[in-house]
Amino acid sequence: MNITNKDLIWNYLATFLRISSSAILFPFILKMMPIETVGIWTIFVAITAFAALLDFGFSSSFARNVSYVFSGVKYLKKNGHEVVNSGNGCVDYGLLKGVISVMKWYYFRVAIVLFIAYTTVGTYYISTLLISYSESKLEIFVSWGILCFIITYNLYTLYYDALLQGKGLIKQSKQILILGQLLYLLVASTLLVFNFGLISIVSAQLISVVVVRAISYKVFYSKELIISLGQVKPRSRKEILEVISPNALKIGLTSLGGFLVNKSSVVLGSLFLTLSEIASYGVTMQIIGIISSLGGIYMMTYLPKVAQFRINENLESIKKIYLRAQLLLLFTFVVGGMVLVYLGESFFTLIGSKTPLLSTGLILFSLCISFLEKRHSISGAILLSKNEVPFFKASLYSGLGTILILLVLFEFYELGVITLIISPGIVQAIYQNWKWPLEVKREFNIKLKDLMSVLN
Repeated sequence: MNITNKDLIWNYLATFLRISSSAILFPFILKMMPIETVGIWTIFVAITAFAALLDFGFSSSFARNVSYVFSGVKYLKKNGHEVVNSGNGCVDYGLLKGVISVMKWYYFRVAIVLFIAYTTVGTYYISTLLISYSESKLEIFVSWGILCFIITYNLYTLYYDALLQGKGLIKQSKQILILGQLLYLLVASTLLVFNFGLISIVSAQLISVVVVRAISYKVFYSKELIISLGQVKPRSRKEILEVISPNALKIGLTSLGGFLVNKSSVVLGSLFLTLSEIASYGVTMQIIGIISSLGGIYMMTYLPKVAQFRINENLESIKKIYLRAQLLLLFTFVVGGMVLVYLGESFFTLIGSKTPLLSTGLILFSLCISFLEKRHSISGAILLSKNEVPFFKASLYSGLGTILILLVLFEFYELGVITLIISPGIVQAIYQNWKWPLEVKREFNIKLKDLMSVLN
């Protein structure tokens, strides 16, 4: 598996294009959509994130195990991993075929459950939000129907992401995403100009997702791979599922906790705050989310390599990747935060946005909370590379704690939007923000000289 700076550069380019797409579309969205519709769009974004919960941790588990297979392991373990000498890893295609079979079997069933849930409970939730909605309700329901299909199809084909990442095809996967983003931008901007509103965005998402999945299939399934897979029988689906499931379920609980921490604010907040307040909060947090995504690119790019270093017991290389990832995260938040604070409001004024950003104080507070969240997330990814999930209980407890604090503050205090920000911040600071970075520091015996060596 060969991951180089080219993969990292393509990852940055893909993320930069995603940011550019958002920046280009923001003037259309904020200028041409009423503030209530922007609020609904923010809720759509949160609901889309909820779909990831039904993956229940299997995506990262699949990707990690695919990396193990392409690195030469002959069997998978519930905890830990087989040790393979560097350079001696031949791919067990029977094992690979079995893993692919499990992924297809799993995602097909989960996608059906998701579709039923969204078209019933989800539709009822959207209906309650539209009781006092003053714009076109038909537009929202049509957009919702398209979104239900997009989310279902995207989840059903999610295993392509695990296959590309697990095989180490980082550059190719990011090139595909760039193409998808360009297509999304072209379709969305064109339809927005013709006043199709929220339908423009979801229609563009649909076209982009279908094209990305089609190309992903072509890239992963090379002629040689198709021939190799065709010549072997897949390993037992039941056995592979039994091996992968325990840690996947733990990661799923972690994802559930993460969703409750980061997204429950919007879902619950929409029941207590106005759509205008939700719109300002949602737009601000999406921009901060972009900064966070940029900060995590280095770690995400090298995750397959980290998995390979684990099975080769090359801990020193993992330490270097981790330290570089943390330094780049800090740099990204400092620079990105300054741009947002000093230029954000001016940009929104320039484009004539109907939706304002949050106040400078709330933006700074949100940046700090998001940085600490991403910092411990990177540390968690390093710990997870051991095929162990020590943080699933803590994540779930944090999610439940966030909901509890949200409900208490909304019920007994009138703090407004600040409730959405401080609730997850308090919970994460109690434990997760410091626990997992400390665990990584102890495992790798990280000292100041290690940090200096990375800087030099």
